[in-house]
Amino acid sequence: MQEISSDVIRGYNDTIILFFLRKEPSYGYEISKNIRAVSDDKYLIKETTLYSAFTRLEKNGYITSFSMEADNGKRRTYYKITDQGLTYYREKCEEWRLTKDVIERFIDE
Repeated sequence: MQEISSDVIRGYNDTIILFFLRKEPSYGYEISKNIRAVSDDKYLIKETTLYSAFTRLEKNGYITSFSMEADNGKRRTYYKITDQGLTYYREKCEEWRLTKDVIERFIDE
């Protein structure tokens, strides 16, 4: 099975992460697992890439983080999308539609 190159998708990691956070707060491992599942194992986000994105998103005001005890008693850092993050997510979705439209013009079927 072919995987998507991290170089190709790098500019949309934030969009992918925010996609999951729109529904409910979540933590790193769960988001990573969901990315893998939704992409049918075609995109495996590296842990360093994921946590760099969390740092960037939080610095820009798109997410907030909080600590909470998990069912197993361990404390986890959860992330929650902000209103500003939801606006950014929608902008990135529109940017993707435009990008996809342009790139498809150069794909020889």
